[in-house]
Amino acid sequence: MLADDGESVGHAGSLDAGVHLPGEWFSSLIRFLRDALPGWRDDPARETATGETKLTAQLCARLASLTRHTPGWDFLQFRREEPDETSGNRAIDLAVAPCGDVIWIEGRAYTEYQTLLPVECKRLPTPPGSDRDEREYLISRFSSAGGIQRFKAGHHGAAHNRAAMIGYLQAEDCAFWRTQLDSWINGIVAEPVEGWSESDKITLHDHDAGARLAALQSNHVRKPGLAPILIDHLWIEM
Repeated sequence: MLADDGESVGHAGSLDAGVHLPGEWFSSLIRFLRDALPGWRDDPARETATGETKLTAQLCARLASLTRHTPGWDFLQFRREEPDETSGNRAIDLAVAPCGDVIWIEGRAYTEYQTLLPVECKRLPTPPGSDRDEREYLISRFSSAGGIQRFKAGHHGAAHNRAAMIGYLQAEDCAFWRTQLDSWINGIVAEPVEGWSESDKITLHDHDAGARLAALQSNHVRKPGLAPILIDHLWIEM
């Protein structure tokens, strides 16, 4: 059982044993994901890839290995293309879920069949195409495929008030994309697009120039009936 004070003991694998975590544990999970990214990118055994699907599959494999072999994280599993809990016809790129134990966070129980944290993965820049919008990390004018757009509309993560996005930066650096996304949001607000405002901008929290990695956050009002959602953004320069 993992107690609220952060201490852990071994797991018996029984669903009724449970793992009890404080609400702030999600921040620790984000740090775990952040710390895993540079080693994954730089692993000489990793096959070179540029496509989002292949990159996310590789990352999922790396995270699954890390949780299995890292004390204190072995009660988690990572799954790809997981059906969203409230929009079952839509798939989440990467889902963090319990592995065996029930996980309790602030009175809510999560089983191995439920997602703890939905994660959307996006390439920057957006790959070219007649049906692709360069602003797709945020929004798409052709569909509801925009990264933040999906969370704001409740197409992804409607059952959650926290989510994450991983940005695979395949050109330019973190500073460039922070400025670019700010500019795009200014344009979206100026159009205007219903439901978007200056408050949707992404705030930089940490930039590790040596690791070529940045951690950012954004807060978003969602459609009526849904609570606001906090999104943690992890950008890795590939």
